[in-house]
Amino acid sequence: MEKPSKIIIDTDPGQDDAAAILLALASPEELDVLGLTIVAGNVPLSYTSRNARIVCELAGRSDVAVYEGALKPLERPQVTAEHVHGKTGLDGAVLPEPTMPVQPLHAVDFIIETLRHEEPGTVTICTLGPLTNLALALKKAPDIAPRIKELVMMGGGFFEGGNITPAAEFNIYVDPQAADIVFRSGMPITMLPLDVTHQLLTTKARVARIAALGTDVSRAMVGWLEFFERFDEEKYGSDGGPLHDPSVIAYLLKPELFSGRHCNVEIETQSELTVGMTVVDWWRVSGRKANANVMRNVDAGGFFDLLIDRLGRL
Repeated sequence: MEKPSKIIIDTDPGQDDAAAILLALASPEELDVLGLTIVAGNVPLSYTSRNARIVCELAGRSDVAVYEGALKPLERPQVTAEHVHGKTGLDGAVLPEPTMPVQPLHAVDFIIETLRHEEPGTVTICTLGPLTNLALALKKAPDIAPRIKELVMMGGGFFEGGNITPAAEFNIYVDPQAADIVFRSGMPITMLPLDVTHQLLTTKARVARIAALGTDVSRAMVGWLEFFERFDEEKYGSDGGPLHDPSVIAYLLKPELFSGRHCNVEIETQSELTVGMTVVDWWRVSGRKANANVMRNVDAGGFFDLLIDRLGRL
């Protein structure tokens, strides 16, 4: 049997990050979570750190190491999304305050030390929020870029446009300078954009299947989804809202659920109109070198079967 893949999850928990973390922790045969590195994003860092630990404790995994990272983007003022995720970022379920500690090491130093310590090409970085921590690590230690097996990230959009502005998806918009550093780093990148996540709708039927698991984890998940999707249902006029972040973990577990192509992605950092846009050269018209494996389609039924099966194991 193959050893589980070593991963670092860099995250800013809201509700969909929580689903992603739970999916990873429910899959120990495939994924060895070396640590969670926390960034400000959906809500400020004090909440995202708290939320990550709440989720670990809910999964019965208070042994998971949690490292706090960047308080704000590299250059731009902080933008958060309480209007989507609620004041805490995990509104919708009432859970006990976490008792597990935060590690004393800074998230950026944990990323650097781990990549230098582990064999090159064995650690995958999974980003569910703004790319600030990873960009800071690359600035501080450029030698880590070729040691990364792959970055699998939720972020960006192209045919679907943006979700925080007409052009930009939230994670990239919050820190476009960080995204620019990452996309120029030369590391292998797989990007799960809105084009994929907008196909992953938490329909009433799918939420009912999660509820039917009848566990503490499923009850919390249903509460989170029902809170989180109320905003998206109003916005997109859909049955349920898109479940963005678990796409990253699902891709690691079952890449065959996804399809896309290798293309060039540039990050807009200047224009007021389109700052944070992921300019994806899908039709390969720019002549620029491909730097990302950009997913476009997903088997949504297969994704929810996987998610619900794994949640049922916790």
